[in-house]
Amino acid sequence: MRKKKKLVVYSFLLPSLCGVLFFYLIPFADVVRRSFLTAVTGEFRGLDNYRTIFKNEAFLLAMKNTVRFALCCLPLLIGIGLLVAALLAGHEALWNFKSACLLPMAVPSATVVLVWKIIFDKRGLLNGLLNDLAAAAGLGRVFETDYMESKAAFWVLVASYIWKNLGYTVTLWFVGLLSVSKEQKEAARVDGASRVQLFWRVVFPQLLPNLYTITVLSFLNSFKVFREAYLVAGSYPHESIYLLQHLFNNWFVDLSLDKMAAAAVVTGGGMMAAILLLQHLWEDKG
Repeated sequence: MRKKKKLVVYSFLLPSLCGVLFFYLIPFADVVRRSFLTAVTGEFRGLDNYRTIFKNEAFLLAMKNTVRFALCCLPLLIGIGLLVAALLAGHEALWNFKSACLLPMAVPSATVVLVWKIIFDKRGLLNGLLNDLAAAAGLGRVFETDYMESKAAFWVLVASYIWKNLGYTVTLWFVGLLSVSKEQKEAARVDGASRVQLFWRVVFPQLLPNLYTITVLSFLNSFKVFREAYLVAGSYPHESIYLLQHLFNNWFVDLSLDKMAAAAVVTGGGMMAAILLLQHLWEDKG
């Protein structure tokens, strides 16, 4: 019976495993192979492609901006999501509001970009509002900044990422908060625990699985903001939002497949190392 059960389980898993193997693992293995070869002749170059990308200013800039973006966005998204979920969980009348938080995920990227242009253009709504306030103060028209062509573009991208991904973060936090035993919370209150102590010592330790899931999903989604940045500023945006995806796109157009393969291996290895580190930290806490 056990062998039959295992056979049934494996038969259900086999299609997914085959899909992962043929569409992800084998192509990535080919990318690793190409990272040691020249793009045109296919000659073996050893680690020369890796040395080239780490001396390439565009790669270093894109890597720095991508890491900076992730480090800025993840704490903000996780913290804001937890705050909103805690507010919703404490007021049953607001529970249906969590569904509204998912609406930004359904908004097409082209629509988001159009809104950006309307608001942040040199003659957009933001400058118009600021100039109206300046005129009321007797300063005249002083705001004519094209925000997507300045350092502010980075924070516009951060705000857009948080707005679009807040929905699933709130939902996952909300589910975790509702799963905490009421008996445990009542017992902590009887023992004299304050609200802060109740949250950090009783509620939050039970939310660690949710935190791990949210962190991994948010980290992976931080690599998907290229669409908005590309549509609003093209292949060569302001240097503050020049990300790895821009770099890969430009190298693909130039057919620099050897450098692109090496950069892909480095990026993939870095993402895998970050996820494994998170998993290790959560297992230790568990």
